[in-house]
Parts: sequence; structure tokens; C-alpha cells
Amino acid sequence: CCICRKKGATLACRQKRCSRRFHLPCSSQRGCISQFCGEYSSFCWEHRPQQTVETLQEGHTTCIICMEVVEDSLSYTTMVCPSCKHAWFHRGCIQGQALRAGLRHFACPHCRDQERFVPEMEQMGIRVPHMCPAWEQEEEEELALPQLHGRCDARQCLYRGGREQWEDEGPWQLLLCSSCAASGTHRRCSGLGDTTQQWECAGC
Repeated sequence: CCICRKKGATLACRQKRCSRRFHLPCSSQRGCISQFCGEYSSFCWEHRPQQTVETLQEGHTTCIICMEVVEDSLSYTTMVCPSCKHAWFHRGCIQGQALRAGLRHFACPHCRDQERFVPEMEQMGIRVPHMCPAWEQEEEEELALPQLHGRCDARQCLYRGGREQWEDEGPWQLLLCSSCAASGTHRRCSGLGDTTQQWECAGC
């Protein structure tokens, strides 16, 4: 590896007659680029593709994602949207957005363009996964979570609020069966003291 000088470098610069090889984890340390689309080409810091957008910043420009100041010109770490030319962002910030949004929803954070934005970001080494956006996955995972049993199943429930209400502590705290967790009881409805921590239903 031309960066860490250790063996096992599997990426080679695509530029003809360039002999540089490097590990993928090392590549970002020197500003190398690997494209995760098309022919999956990699380029060293000298031969990597550059953005050619003609635009000027106005004063101190901030990253549209993290709101921190970006460099005053295009570079490996500072990028701009090729469509609106107003959205500046850090490489790390736009990569994070790409990983969360996935290919279907990845777009310029400012103008929402995808047609020019996505191909250029992929060419510049931003990995855009072919997956559902992270927020949809989180919603699905939340819906798939098992719901804890939430009702008093004692033969006679004494709580004025009803079987499906309980308090966080005291005689009306709801205890779930320590074996199956599919039945519950208020402490008082089953004659349990305030110090009892475990209870088993009749079935268990």
C-alpha cells in the first residue's frame, strides 16, 4: 500500500502507467477515490476525478448539512451541487446522507435535483446504496418490535382505572409473569406485597 506501506493492497489507480496501489480504508487518508458504480474504478490522489462546476462562494460558506464552514474552494473534502451550484457540503456529510437516503431518495439537499446530482456524486466516490431509506427501515423495525403485555389478568381486578391501566410503583404496579410474560397482574389484585419482584401466572 502506497499509504501505510503494508501488504495486501488490492486497489490500483485506474490511470494508465500509475503504479499506486492502496487499501480501501487507507484511501481516504490521502484523498483517493473509489467509485461504487459502473466499473468500480479507483484513483489515487493525483489522478482522481475533480468537480468542474464553475461557481464562487459568497463570503464564509457553510455546509448545508452540518452548518459548519467549508473550504473556500472545491477540493476532496469540499463539494458542491452541480445543478443549483449553491449547496456546498463536506464529503463526509453528503456521504452520510447518501447512506441514510439510499438511491431512490438521494438528492441535493437544497434544490432536490437527482438527475445531475446523483451521477456526479457517484463519480466523485460517494457510495449510494441500493436500499430503502434508513427512516423507512426504522419504522418497519419499530412496527416489528413485540409489544409487552399490558393488562391485569387477575380473576377480579380491583383497580378503579381498569385492567389496562397501572402505576409505576406501589400496589397498582403491573407485574408480568416471570416465565411467559403473557399475563399480568396489579400487585394488590393478586395479593402481592410492595417488595415482591417476581410473579408467575396460574398457567405457569
